[in-house]
Amino acid sequence: MANPRQLRSLIFNSSFGAATVALAIAFLLVAVAPQPAQAQTYSVIHNFSGGEDGGTPEAGVTLDGAGNLYGTASIGGDGYGTAYKLKRSGSNWLLDPLFSFDLSDGGLPRARVIFGRNGTLYGTTAEGGTYGPGTVFNLRPFPTVCKTSICPWMETVLYNFTGGADGAYPGFGDLLLDPAGNIYNTTFAGGNGNGVVYKLTPSGGGYAESVLYSFSGPDGSGPLSGVISDSAGNLYGTTYAGGLSGTGTVYQLMPTGGSGYIETCLNNFRDGNDGGYLYAGLIFDPSGTHLYGATTNGGTGGGGTVFELTPSANCSWTLQTIYSFTGTAGGQCGPWASLFMDTAGNLYGTTYCDGTNNLGNIFELAPHNGSWIYTDLHDFGGSDGGNPVSNVSFDSSGNLYGTASTGGSQGVGVAWEITAP
Repeated sequence: MANPRQLRSLIFNSSFGAATVALAIAFLLVAVAPQPAQAQTYSVIHNFSGGEDGGTPEAGVTLDGAGNLYGTASIGGDGYGTAYKLKRSGSNWLLDPLFSFDLSDGGLPRARVIFGRNGTLYGTTAEGGTYGPGTVFNLRPFPTVCKTSICPWMETVLYNFTGGADGAYPGFGDLLLDPAGNIYNTTFAGGNGNGVVYKLTPSGGGYAESVLYSFSGPDGSGPLSGVISDSAGNLYGTTYAGGLSGTGTVYQLMPTGGSGYIETCLNNFRDGNDGGYLYAGLIFDPSGTHLYGATTNGGTGGGGTVFELTPSANCSWTLQTIYSFTGTAGGQCGPWASLFMDTAGNLYGTTYCDGTNNLGNIFELAPHNGSWIYTDLHDFGGSDGGNPVSNVSFDSSGNLYGTASTGGSQGVGVAWEITAP
């Protein structure tokens, strides 16, 4: 498997060329023609510089109850990325660098930071730490009251990956935290060489890791997203590659009653009309029965797909491609981040290099009479950002937030806002 630097090269060099990595039948719904964007306003709320504030953000943002935004940038700071907070100040936004990674404590954070029940932030780095292939970390404010405009946080490394059976190189996936304080996620490599699903359990003031599943290739390879859980404790996720056609899978892990899990492949992608090469993870609809995800390649338009998986008879699942993006820039241009579904059942996301300018876009898919209406909310043009690897987050007023990994005034990415109409 590729290490993070090779993976970064794979990602940024292959996104505009052919795919780099060569059973349910896909039923393509006829999507309603793209609609013009609604009366919403897109604005850049921060241009990253690559310095103290970081640069090349490859993750979306997480909101707190006050509407502040928290995220990571994969470069900058002490050279290996940052964690930051964006706070509204009048009509502007101010960025507060929370932490700068120096490789010994992690480096190349690619995933969002997530709030735990204690109000502190949890995340991963794709490299660095004691052994080199990444960490799981916690960030929290210093116990003393901060009296300056910039208030850094302190970091605790919860786990250092060794690169062996325990996994290596966490990807873009959000951590999953359960009520007991356990942490679940995936690594791109390690295990049997094709990545693992792991669990961190609080133990003796620290955390103990257990590998729930190691991928072998035919069952999936290289998970870049995290996992989600249903009410029964089953875990669901995607793999970038592997499976019967080598172009990715959707899987379920079912607890056996002891400490083990049984893996079931819910879909093998073929990189045809059903898509292939999955960076994005999965989400449930409000009922908790239907799964939604996205592929970066394939579909009838060649620019990746959005799909739905529905339980059917005999414990199987049926995949429906609900939208195919038109791709003109080459491979792996579709969504790289997990989708978001609002209470009305509308889906929101970003594409990496689809859109009018081949620099990605922000989109909405709204269900309508058994089909889906596609709305292009914004096409990135470079000066306002480009190539988003970000999911879409909402505040209580219905405003949308995210990041773009390139472009902006300094060329190393932006944080953006789309205000509700």
